[in-house]
Amino acid sequence: MLTVNAYGATSTTEPLVPMTVERRDVGPHDVLIEIEYCGICHSDIHFARGEFGDIPNPLVPGHEIVGRVLEVGSAVTKHTVGDRVGVGCMADSCRECVNCLKGEEQYCLKGHTLVFGSIGRDGRITQGGYSTHIVVTEDFVLRIPDGLQPDAAAPLLCAGITTYSPLRHWGARPGKKVAVVGLGGLGHLAVKIAKAMGAEVTVLSQSLKKQEDGLRLGADHYYATSDPSTFEDLVGSFDIVLNTISAKIDVDAYLSLLALDGALINLGAPSEPLPVNVPSLFANRRSYAGSLFGGIRETQEMLDFCAEHGIGAEIELIPAEKINEAFDRVLSSDVRYRFVVDVSSLA
Repeated sequence: MLTVNAYGATSTTEPLVPMTVERRDVGPHDVLIEIEYCGICHSDIHFARGEFGDIPNPLVPGHEIVGRVLEVGSAVTKHTVGDRVGVGCMADSCRECVNCLKGEEQYCLKGHTLVFGSIGRDGRITQGGYSTHIVVTEDFVLRIPDGLQPDAAAPLLCAGITTYSPLRHWGARPGKKVAVVGLGGLGHLAVKIAKAMGAEVTVLSQSLKKQEDGLRLGADHYYATSDPSTFEDLVGSFDIVLNTISAKIDVDAYLSLLALDGALINLGAPSEPLPVNVPSLFANRRSYAGSLFGGIRETQEMLDFCAEHGIGAEIELIPAEKINEAFDRVLSSDVRYRFVVDVSSLA
C-alpha cells in the first residue's frame, strides 16, 4: 500500500493535524490520482466535528478533489496517465440498483460510498482529499475539461453539482425566475449557473452587504430578507427557490414566494427540523423538496457546462496548515466564497 501525507481529525474536539494514511493498491479498475487541489465544504466541518455522528479515527475530510492521474489499472478505459481529473462526494455505489442504473448513484438504494468516512468495498474507512494521493475506481473519476482552472474547478465537484442538479431537474431556463437564498459557497455558484441556463436570477440574503458581489456574479435582482417588505413585494414571483443555507428559515414565508407550480428546494442541512404548514402548499400548487448532489453522469455534464460558460468558484487558496483557521472562518461566514487547499503544501 501507498503511504501518503494528509491532514485530518483524530477527535471531534481537537484541531486537524498532519498525519499519514494508507491508500490501497491500484486494482484493475482503479485510478491513482496525485491531488493538486481540494475544496473545503461545510460538510467537511460537520463530519470532522462529529455533527453527523461518531467519526472514525483518524478521519481525513475533503470531497472536492482535482488532480492528475499517476497510474491506471490494467482494465481502465476511461482515463490515462497525465489526465486532469476530479473526484466529488462519492467513491462508489452498488451500481446494480434501479437508481444506480439510471445514473443517479447519489440515491443508491444500498447507500453510496462517500469519499471519506464510509466503509469501502475493501472494508477500510475511506479517507478524503486533504491528502497528496487517492485511489478511486474509474467509474467515479470525472474528467476536468481544459476550459476550467483546476483550483477554481475543485468546488464544482460538490457545491457546483449540488446547485446544478436541482436547477436542471426543476427546469431553470429562459423565461423562468429563480431565487437563490443565501450568497455563500453554494449560493454564489447557484447564481452563476442559473444565469448561464438563461433564467432571471434573484438573490435573497439576510442583508445587502453582498449586493455588489451578487450583481457582479450575474444576479438580476438582490433583496434583503431582513426587510419585511421583501416577502410582501415578491409574493408569487418565482418558479424555483433554492435554499442554500443551513440555518432555520420560515418555510411558509418562502413558499409564499412561489408562482404556479413553483418549487422550494432545500440544499442546506439545518441541525433542527423545519416546520411547514400544509395549507401553505395548496396555493399555486406549490412543492417543497430537497436535493442531494448529482450522479456521475450529471456531474460530468455540469463540468462540461461550466467549462462552456466560463464558470468557476470564487476561491481563496490556502496551504494545508491553514485548514483549521479556514474551518473557523467558514463558520463565521468569513469567506468569499470557497476555500481551496493547495495540496502541494502537504508534499
